[in-house]
Amino acid sequence: MSTPVHPPAVPDARPEPRRSMVVSGVIGATVMAAVDEIVFHQLLGWHHFYDRSTTGVGLMSDGVLHTAELLGLVAGFFLFADLRRRRAWATAHARAGFFLGLGCFQLFDGIVDHKLLRLHQIRYGVDVTPYDWAWNLGGVVLLLVGVALAVRAARSGRAGTTS
Repeated sequence: MSTPVHPPAVPDARPEPRRSMVVSGVIGATVMAAVDEIVFHQLLGWHHFYDRSTTGVGLMSDGVLHTAELLGLVAGFFLFADLRRRRAWATAHARAGFFLGLGCFQLFDGIVDHKLLRLHQIRYGVDVTPYDWAWNLGGVVLLLVGVALAVRAARSGRAGTTS
């Protein structure tokens, strides 16, 4: 039976709020990309990432999106593990970053991908207006939750209770 290996204590361990927020923001954005890709692209089949060509190209673009989100998740969790190993993880800031990442991805997708670049729409053959509102308002809500959590984390950090 092997004994668990614990990392040695880090003598100058200090929380890194900004880095924790960025790392969890990457994880949040990639989680939202995965939700979009799995639910809307695969399960519902409402659209592909790129719908301005053939179905084959659309499927390939979904594969590229899925690969990118998986790479983002792996990178995010390696960075998360590094922060945890160095005892530099700041949970309150990380929680805020996660919601900011979720909201940023959703708003970017809704505004840039759907409306500016017109890579795809949420759904075809129906009036997309209610879908667009729901998607973008959902992104705004997630973003506002992240902002509120970030403000709260910053205030508690100033009070000396960053964790």
